[in-house]
Amino acid sequence: MREQKIENILQQQKEFFSTGATLPLQFRLRALGKLKAAIIKNENMLYQALQSDLGKSRAESFMCELGLTLTEISWMEKNLKKLMGNQKVKTPLAQFAARSWQSPSPYGNVLIMSPWNYPVLLTLEPLVDALAAGNTAILKPSAYAPASSLAVKRLLEECFPGKYVCVVTGGRQENQALLQQRFDKIFFTGSPAVGKEVLRHASEYLTPVTLELGGKSPCIVEKSCNIPLAARRIVFGKFVNCGQTCVAPDYILCDEGIRDRLVASIIKEIRKQFGSRPLENGNYGKIINKKHYCRLKSLMMPEKIAFGGKCDDAACRIEPTVMTDVDWEDPVMQEEIFGPLLPILTYKSMESVWKMIESRPRPLALYCFTENPMVKRQMLSRCRFGGGCINDTVIHLATSEMPFGGVGESGMGCYHGKAGFAEFTHYRSIVDKKTWFDLPVRYQPYTKGKLKLAELFMR
Repeated sequence: MREQKIENILQQQKEFFSTGATLPLQFRLRALGKLKAAIIKNENMLYQALQSDLGKSRAESFMCELGLTLTEISWMEKNLKKLMGNQKVKTPLAQFAARSWQSPSPYGNVLIMSPWNYPVLLTLEPLVDALAAGNTAILKPSAYAPASSLAVKRLLEECFPGKYVCVVTGGRQENQALLQQRFDKIFFTGSPAVGKEVLRHASEYLTPVTLELGGKSPCIVEKSCNIPLAARRIVFGKFVNCGQTCVAPDYILCDEGIRDRLVASIIKEIRKQFGSRPLENGNYGKIINKKHYCRLKSLMMPEKIAFGGKCDDAACRIEPTVMTDVDWEDPVMQEEIFGPLLPILTYKSMESVWKMIESRPRPLALYCFTENPMVKRQMLSRCRFGGGCINDTVIHLATSEMPFGGVGESGMGCYHGKAGFAEFTHYRSIVDKKTWFDLPVRYQPYTKGKLKLAELFMR
């Protein structure tokens, strides 16, 4: 019955899309306007849901979820008319006389599967791009964030009919039922393991897929950096959302000569930002559930904890924890941490840093704190990664002006702003050939004269 219901929803969306209702500029703008108004109207409901699922404060929920979603909507509203326009391209002389352009066309019916760590942002922001591009959408939020999933469902049901936008809640059975369907596009955010499963199902229908995954994102701290400022920005990026951020600095690679000063500065910043008792700080979040909480506790090695390590089993909270003298073989370095544990490793030379990073799976993000221009150039030329910052962390994803996405094991495809519109759009190459003139070169019989003429046009 569950699969039949999903089939019915998708069929309704296919029929609605086939009417052409989603194509006009004004329809898309009205949809974006409705979504913006609904977010503002229901912001308290969303704040309460995020507090329930992840212990997020109102300030963090706005900064990292609602605010970024509203920014994406505003950017789309300002730029949508231009994005929808045909993109003219040059026509080769051999195709004279003709006019050529790229024509943007929506994929059609899209599936958006979102994770639990930013359950509002990572559900609604891809939706903004999908609707701006003229698609219908079925959304599947994570069952691990039940309050947020329900809040998003209520919000979108207030805005749109199910034949246009529909939210399917539930767990693995619903995921499997959705992946059995033939969508025109799938957009998935989550773990690499589940991403592989999504890609496997999509291959059955040759469905195009965007995968926003994760990985162990390194943070290089080179000896020329501003150590106090580096510590401040690392602490923010690592411990926002209690470390449950796909682009959080997973570990630090630090010049061995400045390690002790860096550790001291990081500890100072943790106390400054979260207080001497972070577990009693109402603005500090919690781990999503017991399963992930126990996993994180198993990664903690008491003998290597330089600061923190206290836990609250009842509330699933772990205070910001710094680990030193960590080796690549330690459990904390064998998987993406996705929590408030910060291992610090050291290096002797920058050459060894580039080799260490490149010998491992491509990270979603890479950060480098340095005042050395050569180190900056080497970072960009020697390392392959999704995106990142020089002398900061995580903020590269907080803009609609740049695409965000991974590479290799950390994902494929990108979105935000223009890239988000393009990710849900197929660009058709069109040639409009004139009928008042027709070069005979391409037609048989092929003579020496025609060959010379072709060479003249095409060399």
